[in-house]
Amino acid sequence: MSVHGHLPQTYQRPRGRLARWLVLLVFCGLAIQFFRVQILKHTTYALRSDVNRIRALPIPAARGAIYDRNGRVVADNVPGYSIAILPLSIDSLRVVLDVLAPILGQSQEKVESLISAYRRHPNSPVTVESDASFAEVSAIEERRAHLPGGIVIQAAPKRRYPAGPVAAHVVGYVGEIGDTELRLAEFQGYEPGRTIGLTGVERVYERILAGVPGTRYVEVNALGRLVGAFRGRQTVAAVPGHDLYLNIDLALQELAADLFPDTMAGAIVALEPNSGAVLAMYSAPSYDPNSFVGGVEPAAWRALNEDPGQPLFNRCVSAGYAPGSTFKLVMAGIALSGGYAEAETKMPIPCRGALLYYGRVFKDWKPSGHGSLDLKGAIRESCDVYFYQLGLRIGLEEVLARVPEFGFGRPTGVDLPSEISGSFPPSTAWYDERYGSDGWTNSVVLNLAIGQGEDVQSPLKMAQYYAALADDGRLLTARVARDGPVAEPAGRLPLSEEQLAVLRAALVEAVNAPGGTARGSRLSRWTLAGKTGTAQNPHGADHAWFIGFAPAEDPAIVVAAVVEAGGHGSTAAAPIVSRLIDYYLETLEPERAGIEVAGG
Repeated sequence: MSVHGHLPQTYQRPRGRLARWLVLLVFCGLAIQFFRVQILKHTTYALRSDVNRIRALPIPAARGAIYDRNGRVVADNVPGYSIAILPLSIDSLRVVLDVLAPILGQSQEKVESLISAYRRHPNSPVTVESDASFAEVSAIEERRAHLPGGIVIQAAPKRRYPAGPVAAHVVGYVGEIGDTELRLAEFQGYEPGRTIGLTGVERVYERILAGVPGTRYVEVNALGRLVGAFRGRQTVAAVPGHDLYLNIDLALQELAADLFPDTMAGAIVALEPNSGAVLAMYSAPSYDPNSFVGGVEPAAWRALNEDPGQPLFNRCVSAGYAPGSTFKLVMAGIALSGGYAEAETKMPIPCRGALLYYGRVFKDWKPSGHGSLDLKGAIRESCDVYFYQLGLRIGLEEVLARVPEFGFGRPTGVDLPSEISGSFPPSTAWYDERYGSDGWTNSVVLNLAIGQGEDVQSPLKMAQYYAALADDGRLLTARVARDGPVAEPAGRLPLSEEQLAVLRAALVEAVNAPGGTARGSRLSRWTLAGKTGTAQNPHGADHAWFIGFAPAEDPAIVVAAVVEAGGHGSTAAAPIVSRLIDYYLETLEPERAGIEVAGG
């Protein structure tokens, strides 16, 4: 038998059978896999394919316009462009951003922030620029053939603030919603990338102004390039927001900005005393809300926040100042309502320029003194020595207990964000805890009596109190928006009409009678009533206050002004208030044009 002969047939048959079984098993496995993919998982993979191939792009809704009380535009929209990217991955996004950054003038820091946003929301389009200029859009379109895929340019309404810095703290500004806002209940249902109001009435009335974004569907290829509109799903049109009318008088607001010293900080608040309507609200220094449209570079944002002038800070509602002598009207109200003094009440010690109390000298603002005055005269001439004695007569515990009855210690409820409630020591125990039982004396009430020490209030809160004095004693809730909810009064001063009349008469004398601290700012046609204040400032010169209303017989406007480090209220703040009131009353009564401020 040959060595090279074939193997016996008995050895070939098992191997052939094994090969056939192996081939059969492979085909069965493939059949099962095809069945799973094409039948069982068809819907899943079809959806995945659609997700990769079909992208939903939001259609921004035009925000409602904002108007002042006379129909002048405070905020509206103009045509603009937005640029978004439909990235396949972080690497592809970085490639596109690196190409677009030089065209759009974006920093590397901005690029990194966009990449971070994509990591947090990988299924959303990345809005690179929501306020692209026509030149930027043209530059991208010219290079479209050489640019990476996934770049989408669409028309979008662009927010515009014609008044610029003049009304910035009232109207606020818009920007892209952040992760912090997305977690808030007020933004439930909002998606990443959406533009929202971030402060001011833009924020408070977001749901009215915003409208409802629409959706359009586009198709992209495997490289992420836009193929065109996807006709398999219907476009959902955007619903524009509703317009909003404010109580603000933009002309009065502009005059307030013009009158305020350019190099100084402070606030002006004007109210309608019989309604609580905010007629003007100006905080200095200010900023331009137009610079936030389309987003702001991180470096520019840091510069604004690190500016020592704090231009983003709304001093009208968020700043706390010692009210100085403007608070004497609260002490006088407590004295009248509690029976500690009447209009003609004089103090035992005449004012000779200072009061000696247990070995400590408490000075009056007038070194030569005011002599013997009654309550009305002490308000008229702002006599500190009189109010020192009045504070001692009332007592610290009574002062602390009664101040909340006059509306202090709680916010006004204005329809703006970040209003402070002001601060006033709640009880004598507060001093015991802070300074120790032996760390204070009745000298505390001496300081509180003239609006110094621990008493800190916002300009809006002081304006609300004087509006109550000017009208019928109601503490009305301040309202910026005319279309906002009607708010109930925050309470009523515990004063009778006769007592209110005493305080109003004293405020009239402070401006119009000889010896009045604001006599230089009286008006020649209307009777202006008001009170000056000079408040201690631990960081420099005293802050200057003046709060006034007119016509005193039937007040139509109340204005409070504080000029930081302005010195005396009679010289820094009172002229501003009298000019604003004079202008406003002229607009109410056009036939009385040409009236000038007496002594101004």
